[in-house]
Amino acid sequence: MKWGIISDTHDNLPLFRRAIDFFNKESVKMILHAGDFVSPFTARVFERFKGKFIGVFGNNDGDKFALREFYKDIGEIYEDFFMGEIDKRKVLLIHKEKLVDFLAKSGEFDVLIYGHTHKKEIKRIGKTLIINPGECSGWLTGESTIALLDPKTLEVKIISL
Repeated sequence: MKWGIISDTHDNLPLFRRAIDFFNKESVKMILHAGDFVSPFTARVFERFKGKFIGVFGNNDGDKFALREFYKDIGEIYEDFFMGEIDKRKVLLIHKEKLVDFLAKSGEFDVLIYGHTHKKEIKRIGKTLIINPGECSGWLTGESTIALLDPKTLEVKIISL
């Protein structure tokens, strides 16, 4: 099973659609969204996805009630973080970067995913693989990126859209 990792979509529907189409083409079974969907209407794009979905709210997600309502049949959006096991991997999904290194040093997680900075990053601290897929929207950096992860091997690739 492959995981699609995405963050900071910020209402850029054409690039968001391209990401979902890519994930479907790659037979991704799980998408993890590290926040900043922004508007509830983005759920219309996610409806095209053929797998499971977990997300967390970002600092630009204002109407959380409507976001949860629109996404309720697609997957779950958590308030500040998702911490759980997926495909036998301990996963932490958050939006902001401030505690990333500290949390990774705890050794509690196999994979730690975050967003917010709009800067792509792949690194390890101890046994923890840390992934920031960059920004799907391309608004700040001019580059639209997502990530693809094989949870068995922990091989990760940054994909430019």
